[in-house]
Amino acid sequence: MPDDAEALGRAVAESTDHLRPWMGWIAEEPLAIERRREMLAGWEREWAQGGDAIFGVFVGDRVAGGGGLHCRIAPDGLELGYWIHPAFLRRGLATRVAERLADAAFTLPGITHVEIHHDKANRASAGVPRRLGFEWLGEASDEPAAPAELGIEWRWRMDRGRWRRPPSAS
Repeated sequence: MPDDAEALGRAVAESTDHLRPWMGWIAEEPLAIERRREMLAGWEREWAQGGDAIFGVFVGDRVAGGGGLHCRIAPDGLELGYWIHPAFLRRGLATRVAERLADAAFTLPGITHVEIHHDKANRASAGVPRRLGFEWLGEASDEPAAPAELGIEWRWRMDRGRWRRPPSAS
């Protein structure tokens, strides 16, 4: 929601060093508050029109990260993405976020699979799909979008028929 723009801006600013190696979008930061409000409003419009769904991750009243379901892999599939504020790392939060996003994805008619993509060098990100039982599809060449990336994308997939909500730290 556009009302969350200031809190999101603070969380992103506090996470910049942590995100810069892996997230290409961080190069656009810091955003002016009005631009951030416009971006959040645009995300709401896109979701209302059947596009990507972007969500904030909150712990109490603090922004602890973000996640989304992106319509960029196939008409019947969604790519799942997430980021976590460094103050909330190593608590299983990324896994819980990905689990809930996968749950949401599989409630949508016509969605047969969900994928998680990350650069091979980002080994921490590999733990999330592994813990959730996603199948590793392999590697694909990709243009590096952030400084620490190798340009080798790891792809993980979960099919609707195999999705059984795993016993995470819910």
